[in-house]
Amino acid sequence: MPFAPMPRTPTTPPDPASQNHPPRPGNAGEVLGAFLRLGLTSFGGPVAHLAHFRTEFVERRRWIDEQSYADLVALCQFLPGPASSQVGMALGLQRAGGWGALMAWIGFTLPSALLLIALAYGLTQHAGLAASGAVHGLKVVAVAVVAQAVWGMAKSLCPDGLRAGIAVFSALLTLWLPSAVGQVGAIVASGLAGALLLKLPPQAAVPHIGYGVSRAVGAGALLLFAGLLVGLPLVAAASGSGLWALIDGFYRAGALVFGGGHVVLPLLQASVVPAGVVGQTEFLAGYGAVQAMPGPLFAFAAYLGAVMDGPITGWQGGLVFLAVIFVPAALLVLGALPFWDSLRRHAGVRPAMAGVNAGVVGLLLSALYDPVWTHAIQGRTDFGLALAAFGLLVYARVSPVLVVALGAAAGWLLS
Repeated sequence: MPFAPMPRTPTTPPDPASQNHPPRPGNAGEVLGAFLRLGLTSFGGPVAHLAHFRTEFVERRRWIDEQSYADLVALCQFLPGPASSQVGMALGLQRAGGWGALMAWIGFTLPSALLLIALAYGLTQHAGLAASGAVHGLKVVAVAVVAQAVWGMAKSLCPDGLRAGIAVFSALLTLWLPSAVGQVGAIVASGLAGALLLKLPPQAAVPHIGYGVSRAVGAGALLLFAGLLVGLPLVAAASGSGLWALIDGFYRAGALVFGGGHVVLPLLQASVVPAGVVGQTEFLAGYGAVQAMPGPLFAFAAYLGAVMDGPITGWQGGLVFLAVIFVPAALLVLGALPFWDSLRRHAGVRPAMAGVNAGVVGLLLSALYDPVWTHAIQGRTDFGLALAAFGLLVYARVSPVLVVALGAAAGWLLS
């Protein structure tokens, strides 16, 4: 323990639980400051975000120990939604309660959201910007960014032939069924394959870290999550309101997507482009630009809300739809945390989670092809630029910020 002993002899033995439940300082401002710095500097997608979180909160600040952090990451990888944002919410919750979770989300998400809202205003004022060579360069660099994410996740989450096979199956299924049905089906099938076929060595018991959430609160959060998932389509259909239809589409995108921001983009496209509130050109421009932003890729919802020609637009639409897409992620984390300690003790949970993680690699591999590759690579020059960007990211270890800037400049020059 890092604390000096008290000058008097304790009359009662120390509570062993106190060693497993570090005291919360209750400082939401500290949480906001830590996550705001990460929100400004964390590039590279969810895998890179989790690495940044580990460096900051396990090694530097020591808010959580190594095994407990790995366990939390496993839980959030198991849940639908943006895994890195959910890990951040849980860390904020553990550190400073509900306000800490909110501050963690605001600090990590708001910088990229504001930049994307500003981009939306720029595109509405200058229509030609969406078709510029610089934006096309961003989309080409996105190929390298997603490929890097797939490469890193495959090495860590598919270390054997069985899990590599699960990833390939997941990719094929989602390419065949590029919808929420295919994605959920791939995740379910991957989890079942892991539970039935994977044999993992037993894991050493680790102390459970409390997050201050009771089982009653957790059950209520899960019921609300399911109620909104079922109820919002009914409200949209009964009212005939375009606003409720959009809210339903953004909520479903946040609730049903495994694999992070890259996989959520096709569902968002299906919600806004056919409805006519966002044009295909504007959608692809924002998709390319979001790759250059720090923080979670789910912040793309802020861009869509700001650029859309719908019932809410501008900065109000950006903030509304940004909140909507993250509501299911917050409810799932709040609902799962009280039950996770007992759930993870079951023998089949770890193999099932390992299968799900392998399936997520397949989802990202599928997303690498469509929509990332198909919307960016239009010839040999684009492929060469993407290959150069991939080499800079993976082998030269160049900062993603510099690679994105170079890609935008190259796209502009080549145009």
